[in-house]
Amino acid sequence: MTGRVFSINISESKGGPKKMVRSAFLKEAIGIEGDAHAGPGLRQVSLLSVEEIEKAEEGRPSGTIELHPGVFAENITTQDVDLSRVKVGDRLMVGEDAILRISQIGKDCPSPCSIGRSLGECIMPKQGIFATVEKSGEVKVHDRIRLAARASRPGLRHPFLKWQTT
Repeated sequence: MTGRVFSINISESKGGPKKMVRSAFLKEAIGIEGDAHAGPGLRQVSLLSVEEIEKAEEGRPSGTIELHPGVFAENITTQDVDLSRVKVGDRLMVGEDAILRISQIGKDCPSPCSIGRSLGECIMPKQGIFATVEKSGEVKVHDRIRLAARASRPGLRHPFLKWQTT
């Protein structure tokens, strides 16, 4: 499984819009330097495929919010990576050095976000992938993304995250 980085998106404040940047530094155990969501935990970096965003945009009712990379607050928008095939514990190599470990698939949304309110449904709770940074490295738009290693125990679940898929 290989693909590429379509866009990199960061925000200066939580809840604020993400802006596209050409490159970013993924810091081990922290996330993307300069992103408001960086910090320890299981959701240091979020990923979403541009193909899923395009599908959602095609079905978007007129007069609703326009969908594009970053609008779902994902840090890395991927292209040609079948994120539906990754499992918790898998490792992805991004660029030359950075390694992400998949920590969560989907997320629990207690209340609808602006996209969910506008469209009736947001794709991030089902299609969003979350990871921790296992190895630091600079990442640029168009960098290669590849599966570096499958989870040693496929379907491994974090005991406190009920919404992970196996």
